[in-house]
Amino acid sequence: MSAAAPLTTLRTLAAIAALPLLLTSCGYGSDAADDDRRTEVAAGAEQLSAGEVRIGYFPNLTHGTALVGVQEGLLQKELGGTQIKASTFNAGPSEIEALNAGSIDIGWIGPSPSINGYTKSGGRKLRIVGGSASGGVKLVVNPDKIKTLDDLEGRKIATPQLGNTQDVAFLNWIAEKGWKVDAQSGRGDVSVVRTDNKITPDAYKSGSIDGAWVPEPTASKLVSQGAEVLLDEADLWPDKKFVITNIIVRQAFLKEHPDVVEAVLRGSVRTNAWINANPDKAKASANTALEKLSGKALPADVIDPAWKSITFLDDPLASTLDSQAEHAVQAGLLDKPDLQGIYDLTLLNKVLKDEGKDAVDDAGLGVG
Repeated sequence: MSAAAPLTTLRTLAAIAALPLLLTSCGYGSDAADDDRRTEVAAGAEQLSAGEVRIGYFPNLTHGTALVGVQEGLLQKELGGTQIKASTFNAGPSEIEALNAGSIDIGWIGPSPSINGYTKSGGRKLRIVGGSASGGVKLVVNPDKIKTLDDLEGRKIATPQLGNTQDVAFLNWIAEKGWKVDAQSGRGDVSVVRTDNKITPDAYKSGSIDGAWVPEPTASKLVSQGAEVLLDEADLWPDKKFVITNIIVRQAFLKEHPDVVEAVLRGSVRTNAWINANPDKAKASANTALEKLSGKALPADVIDPAWKSITFLDDPLASTLDSQAEHAVQAGLLDKPDLQGIYDLTLLNKVLKDEGKDAVDDAGLGVG
């Protein structure tokens, strides 16, 4: 596979765009948001230019920055008297709709819905302002049926959804192998079976799929059922890094409240630093947050390998998002998008400079 390999999707052909949940991210549960969780503000803390900031994220390990940042109070600390109102989502389109409707201001979200939200508004409503996570995607298979990558031919492999980030990654990998698959139907030399992450473990257990190209913690859930990791997608990318989670903001909110956006980014940068300095504590914090949100913590045999495979970082890895969009175009799932202006990393780079860190690059896709 080429160094610029795999993934993403978005703004798709009209027929695909009509699908109700196209381009979801990797969450669990319903698509509904929990819109009534407010963090505690310290007495006497100074308020920024807004009384509150409404943030959205998924109850998912790849959104660990938000999970830990809220759980540990690291985001609220930077916001002072500006209160966080947190909403959780389990589908990219739902979060994009909330952003476009002004129901939330800032969101942690995957690359595919980021591109979709940006392009559908003609580049007028949303902007990626930071990175959050890389990696956490694996090809896991039934070892009794599949022992090598060549053994995938003729097998049934699940991806989360038609046109989502992992779906495009797998289609691109299949094409690199020289196999043929109809992108929309999933039929071909390999059967691509679009299966919601919530039911993929049951599908694997029943034998209706032979493996899956999926994000964490689904991959580790399958491994706990006897599957084996055949490929870590990070191995297909330069420096083993590719964007899995961005920070995106409403352009109107960015214009009106840049101090609030800067505070959220500072909180994100400091949360990532805390996560990387305290991996075990951070993992436990994320699991506590998941238990609060879903009612059930992840068992050790799932969260331990899943957490290790995710890299938390501030760089949005813009060049990999551009590559992901190109692979979606090549697969026939995406009209070639104009991504110029999708990034505004000005505030992030200001925060990084203040923290003594190197600036990050927008791959030529920043605002003019």
